[in-house]
Amino acid sequence: MEPPAAVTARQAVVSVHDVTPPKLEAVGRVLDLLESGNVAPVTLLVVPGFRWEAPEIGRLRELVGRGYLLAGHGWEHRAPPPANLFHRLHAALVSRDQAEHLSRTRADVRERVRRCHDWFERVGLPRPELYVPPAWALGALTRSDLARLPFRWYEVLAGFLDARSSRLTAAPVVGFEADTVGRQVALGAVNRLNLCLGRCSRRPVRIAIHPGDLGLRLAPALRSVLEGEWRYTSAESFLAARNGGPPSGSTTAPQV
Repeated sequence: MEPPAAVTARQAVVSVHDVTPPKLEAVGRVLDLLESGNVAPVTLLVVPGFRWEAPEIGRLRELVGRGYLLAGHGWEHRAPPPANLFHRLHAALVSRDQAEHLSRTRADVRERVRRCHDWFERVGLPRPELYVPPAWALGALTRSDLARLPFRWYEVLAGFLDARSSRLTAAPVVGFEADTVGRQVALGAVNRLNLCLGRCSRRPVRIAIHPGDLGLRLAPALRSVLEGEWRYTSAESFLAARNGGPPSGSTTAPQV
């Protein structure tokens, strides 16, 4: 059975990771680039467990008012020391010390996810439906845990998990956080493969941008990807259309 017409176009979901007070200036430079290319909607992955002062929260409110979407992105975006071989390998190959969920108990991770969700309402921001664990690593969480936690959607390395149905919607991801030659080569190869998958499979390509990417080795590749002929959508809108529900979010460019 063919997917609905609304989800058959070549689509991309754009997110800006690691939105924290120390990185707001760098995030602003990324948003300037996206706005100059009329890339919207864009989801900001917010890390609440920093010292957010009133002006910085006000900046997030301003961005929401201009059409940006918010998602939860861990609590502090910092992993404990690796407690097992999997975490050590993950840190060496992918996440370094950023995969917050790894080497933590289920109870600890559940509490951090709840604390992340509650923070948005507490500071007067819209409660997000999407949670993206740092480095896309759920850790000890099970799908039954997700059904009991407050977010509707969870983004993992393979795609999006629906907490209600436990259904995984696969979506390839491209990233640009390459600060060494080895990471440049490896990420470049993965990106080319995943862009091909997205173009050939009618799945949305997830374009994951980190605040420092414009100064790293894959910055030209990032700009090239953004210049592609994409129909930009939000994760929530794509997933709602995929599941037969009304689309949510806006696909218009943010107001400058």
